[in-house]
Amino acid sequence: MVSVCFYFHVHQPVRVGHYTFFDIGNHSNYFDDHKNKAIINKVKEKCYLRTNDLLYNLIKQHDGKFKVSFSVTGSILEQFEEYAPEVIESFKRLADTGCVEFLSETYNHSLSYIFSKEEFREQVLKHRKKMQELFNQTPVVFRNTELIFNNELARYIQDMGFEAILAEGADHILNGRSPNFVYNAVTAEKIKVLLKNYKLSDDIAFRFSDKNWVDHPLYAEKYANWVNQINGGGELLNLFMDYETFGEHQWEDTGIFKFMEQLPGELLKNPDNNFVTVSEAARKYQIRDTVDVHNFTSWADLERDLTAWLGNPLQESASHALYQLEKYVKATNNRVLIDTWRKLTTSDHFYYMCTKWFSDGDVHKYFNPYDSPYDAYIVFMNVLNDFARRVKTELKELGMLQEEEFGSNPNKGPKIEGFHENTSMIITSRL
Repeated sequence: MVSVCFYFHVHQPVRVGHYTFFDIGNHSNYFDDHKNKAIINKVKEKCYLRTNDLLYNLIKQHDGKFKVSFSVTGSILEQFEEYAPEVIESFKRLADTGCVEFLSETYNHSLSYIFSKEEFREQVLKHRKKMQELFNQTPVVFRNTELIFNNELARYIQDMGFEAILAEGADHILNGRSPNFVYNAVTAEKIKVLLKNYKLSDDIAFRFSDKNWVDHPLYAEKYANWVNQINGGGELLNLFMDYETFGEHQWEDTGIFKFMEQLPGELLKNPDNNFVTVSEAARKYQIRDTVDVHNFTSWADLERDLTAWLGNPLQESASHALYQLEKYVKATNNRVLIDTWRKLTTSDHFYYMCTKWFSDGDVHKYFNPYDSPYDAYIVFMNVLNDFARRVKTELKELGMLQEEEFGSNPNKGPKIEGFHENTSMIITSRL
């Protein structure tokens, strides 16, 4: 028997606008509302509404035997609420079928686990609350930003009470074993690890429209035959991909919607196949082996590591400067400042600063509002400098800081790292 587990990730960042050095101290309109609205409405029509309708019809057509799972970031949910509330309603309709499960993740699709366990926990709890409010579900399976995973994270998520966690089925952690079984981590014996079958996932997500691919064109019958071959050599096929695969990454004229419309029926022709949600997969199958992941893995790029976000000095400088401000932002207890800071933690901002341009370079360019990673860095640091000024002003008005605390004289009180008389020093302090 092979259980097919479809998991789709739904996310768009709140993109930063063209914020220059001369804007610092003059205005704090950091985010490009026009571009964000345009992208949401574009992808709404090409992907979200159409694919949600397709999945709903497939669930009904197959009498509930077809099932899928989603993780939907708080970043995109807030944009849906503002620009496209009908998308949320279509997700609610899917949730009401009982065949769709929503996972937990960081609210702002952040790298917070790497920099701040406190912020990570707060974002996970905030996201859980949002899932309860919108979809009447309390997630029991966790998916970290970009499938970032290691042993320590598995233990942390286990201690938070989750039943399972998703991870990339990278070759270097499997060492010749199959991703088509349930694993656990050496540090967390209870929580189950569901590994992405990256080959069969990427056949749909990336190679589907590639006319140079040896298996192009890909038809549902052919794909179902590949899945059938797993019987006897695996129990669970985890197909994890971005939801924008349908209609956006793979355009309608590639035949992607027709493929998806036919695939469940082709798979269910084999009585040994079925569909499960992520929690059903975790509960249905026993742990067969253990993975030992010391260094972080992810589902990004060829390396399957963190270098897409933290692989160069630009990214390191920007991320450290951002998280350096966390305790000061939270000390203000100002919900607007905290919300703004969290929007800046979204991992996409650092992804746009990536300087890797190998065979996966086009992925880095997708939905990228910048001409170069250097432009992305400059704009982000301009925003961060203005934001630091606002936080400093707020703390002083609250009487929580004295002017001399920002000086360089150690005899005038504690120096607050991250704040300077000239806040533009944040830009160069780590370069």
